[in-house]
Amino acid sequence: MARKARHRISYVLPLPNSTGGHRLGVNSLAVDNDRSILYSGGRDGLICAWDVLPHRSETSEDDHQNHVSKQGTTRRAQVEAHTHWINDIALADNGSVLVSASSDLTVKAWRPSAEVQTTPETIGVHRDYVKCLATPDANATWVASGGLDHRVCLWDLQGGGQILEIDTTNEEKTAKGSVYAIGMGGGILASGGPESIVRVWDPRSGRRVTKFVGHTDNIRDILVSDYSDVIMTASSDQTVKVWSLTAGRCMHTFTMHADSVWSLHSDHPRLSVFYSSDRSGLVAKTTTLGTADVDEGRCVAICQEHGAVNKVVGTGTDVWTATLSSSINRWADIDIAANYPAQSLSRRFRPSSVGERSRTASSPKQDTFSPTSGPSEDPIPLRSVLHLSNLSFYPSFHQVNTDVNNTENTNTLSAGPQDSNDADFDVVTPLRSVPQESIDGQNGLIKHVMLNDRRRVLTQDTTGEVMMWDLVKCEPVQSYGRCDLDKVVEKVNTAESVANWCTVDTRTGRLACVLEEKHCFDGEMYADELPNSEGIEFREDQRINLGKWVLRYLFSALIDEEIRRDDAFRSTLISAQRSEAVRSPRMDAPRSIQLPSTLFPGWPSPANDTPGMTPRAVNGSYIPPTPGMAIGAATPAPQPRLAAPTDHQPLPSTDRSSPENKPSQYDLSRTSSERTGDYFSSVPEPPLARELAKINLSATTSRSQDNQSVSSSSEPDKEKETQGKEAAGSRFGMKFRMPFASKKLSRTTTADSSKPTMTVANEQAEVSEDSASTDGGGGEAVIEDNFFGVVQTIREAYIAWSKDPTGHSSMPAHITPSLPTETPVLKLPPATGIIIQEDRPDSGGIVDLYRGTVASMGEEADLIEKVAPVWLGDLLLRNHIPLKEVPKISFVLQPLDDSLPSIASPDGNVRLNANRMLRTRKILSYVAERLEPLPSGPVEGGRGEMKVEDYMELYCQNQLLHPKVTLATVRAHIWKGGGDVLLHYKAKTIDGGGPVAE
Repeated sequence: MARKARHRISYVLPLPNSTGGHRLGVNSLAVDNDRSILYSGGRDGLICAWDVLPHRSETSEDDHQNHVSKQGTTRRAQVEAHTHWINDIALADNGSVLVSASSDLTVKAWRPSAEVQTTPETIGVHRDYVKCLATPDANATWVASGGLDHRVCLWDLQGGGQILEIDTTNEEKTAKGSVYAIGMGGGILASGGPESIVRVWDPRSGRRVTKFVGHTDNIRDILVSDYSDVIMTASSDQTVKVWSLTAGRCMHTFTMHADSVWSLHSDHPRLSVFYSSDRSGLVAKTTTLGTADVDEGRCVAICQEHGAVNKVVGTGTDVWTATLSSSINRWADIDIAANYPAQSLSRRFRPSSVGERSRTASSPKQDTFSPTSGPSEDPIPLRSVLHLSNLSFYPSFHQVNTDVNNTENTNTLSAGPQDSNDADFDVVTPLRSVPQESIDGQNGLIKHVMLNDRRRVLTQDTTGEVMMWDLVKCEPVQSYGRCDLDKVVEKVNTAESVANWCTVDTRTGRLACVLEEKHCFDGEMYADELPNSEGIEFREDQRINLGKWVLRYLFSALIDEEIRRDDAFRSTLISAQRSEAVRSPRMDAPRSIQLPSTLFPGWPSPANDTPGMTPRAVNGSYIPPTPGMAIGAATPAPQPRLAAPTDHQPLPSTDRSSPENKPSQYDLSRTSSERTGDYFSSVPEPPLARELAKINLSATTSRSQDNQSVSSSSEPDKEKETQGKEAAGSRFGMKFRMPFASKKLSRTTTADSSKPTMTVANEQAEVSEDSASTDGGGGEAVIEDNFFGVVQTIREAYIAWSKDPTGHSSMPAHITPSLPTETPVLKLPPATGIIIQEDRPDSGGIVDLYRGTVASMGEEADLIEKVAPVWLGDLLLRNHIPLKEVPKISFVLQPLDDSLPSIASPDGNVRLNANRMLRTRKILSYVAERLEPLPSGPVEGGRGEMKVEDYMELYCQNQLLHPKVTLATVRAHIWKGGGDVLLHYKAKTIDGGGPVAE
């Protein structure tokens, strides 16, 4: 059976003093020349739009490199488009739509010029990372995308969805069928990848036209001419190849790069002028204009970046480069045709692979296309000229510098560079040494370490600065400057062991925390560890669930909005009920009320009086009932049936002052100190909570039992038998023995029957459907399997209440969020990002369903209700968490050096187990109770009442344990091994005078 899609919640902590711009490396660029806008997509999932102003520079007469920028580039807009790397971007629909492809499996379209700014919308989803994009022309209304799922997909930009899907491997099933590059032009589509094969497709039918074989490594970029007769490919084999679709073969191979070629760019319709960049950071410009043969083309090294160039874009006057840095550089372009060295001094012959043959340069031809229009510059230095291919003629550095004054040798052809003894010939000096302008980015986070308390994280950014973050408060705590991250970890880490309730990552340059239903409620901390409790009184040893705490205040605005809607819905029902009562009075309503003739109020008389009628006064005074006979709030009396059977009980009120709401912390909390009769319960369970647990049949209460109890492992069968008898004699057991009737309320998808959530709201919903059936209600009420399904269930309970003819003065609220005693108040930064994602087994990855911030939760409640999971709705609106077995740790208790008696059972068993979060103080109390009574009153010196840690000690591996240390910490940091943890107890000695009690 296919695995069901799982939802998860991620929240992203905002960077302090963020000024905008990219945080990590930039992967792709796109230029809108008509609007003078530069678009960039980075590894931080961010898309930025930049206003590119006409560049004005002052050029010194001595050095062309001294450019002083008069007008810079300004940031126009930016948007958090993806939750993973953006691998490629492309402009379409006449520049009005920017399409982005990401490793989050999605292809999104952003309309930056729209009157109403919106976030990018998803137009398609792949089954794996999406690596590349291509459009047939600037006016196209569709785009093609390729990914690691071996597919090329065509998407409609007008909302039509997927147009076509091409399986690039077709019948050739191979593990290297990923698509890393695609190109389109003239009605054809070309794709390439690790197979080193260029495949050509018909985008109208999806059929393969042909394929080209010749590269020996991964194909990284593809260009297709507007006339669909030439295809240019760049590969990691350090070559750029030109393929002829007419001839069906490779026509030229360019070898001007000495490293993997990563990017190509050309605006020329026949690809006669193009830019290329490689992994070493070299950016080259090549032109074949004015030559009879492509091998006679000219290539110049424009600039050298400090790292690999992911993308290069030329505009005719400027060259933009995107690297692994968060900055984007702007370089001055060069007109090669106008500034190339003189032909008479630059012709060199290189022996061909076929055989040596002399060759003379063809006369340059005039071409009307000119990619540059800048002012004339000095001739290009020969050190900046690159060798285009093995068959090309290129300038001779050795000849020009040595024999420039020797006119007799000006036309002499010299040997190639490998035959020359001049070692400096291979050293390339780029034409530009510094960029005209740099668009600076931010310092994103690149490393992180989770500390043992699972609440703090250390991060390091691109500059080496180390900072500590609080995952609960969503803010930075302390900065340690530029230092070694590992040394800071050793300094600040604590010896604790907390369950892993979240996962963190910094793949987008910010700290993101991911919460999944399966684990997000595992981590807990003790309330007395809070630095500021704001005057809230907590129970002794009360624990706070970390995942529940954070989610409660991440969606605080959503809860407020749901409460507001809930109040409006209840008011509407009450108004409708009153209006209906006025319009439809009872036709058989009695004109008077007959009082029973009895001596005691409420008692039935021997006559025909009806029991339970309105009591009357006797001799002018009211006789009070017998004490103890009245039914209190903990045991509500059964309601009389009048018209329609309504056996449901109202849900607890959200009014925190109401006594009905106070037991929620006992019924709904995962803490385990609330079981009746549990030795480790710090306070006895209130009778009201105990009775409500029986009446409401809350399954969450049974889950929290035995969490902190230390039970003997030698009598598991007896304990199970006792529990079974208790269940059989309770309404819980009776309910499961009763046959289930057909339900009117149902979810659209099948729920997990192994985890029933029998809450008060569910019972009321069941009664509601029974009432609807009795009243002859209409069709089936379908409950959606999302956050809104929880809202539907609550509203169905309200509707059932409104049909109750017994009538009540007010309708109780069924939305009961957690109280500050369970989740202390947090004030999270409004800019904290919140992402709702879905793990789809069929797609092979995580898909984003919603993106927002803490401040926008209330405004986007409708959208959140559709995409958020049911378990989130149960947590926020009803304070319920999914059922899960609590992990326990087994240990053995023995006296140290036989200083105290053993606490073994009659059969000699001393093996126990308890919740992993149990503190050693509770274990000492367990030991103290089973030993002979020890003094607990005042001791000598006026010390007052003694605590158990004042007269007893607990040891593990000969180390004294602190009373607040948990069993999990003892196992992880002190015991450091498998099997049962061996603990020793002894009487504590004070003032050097021996033990407190003997």
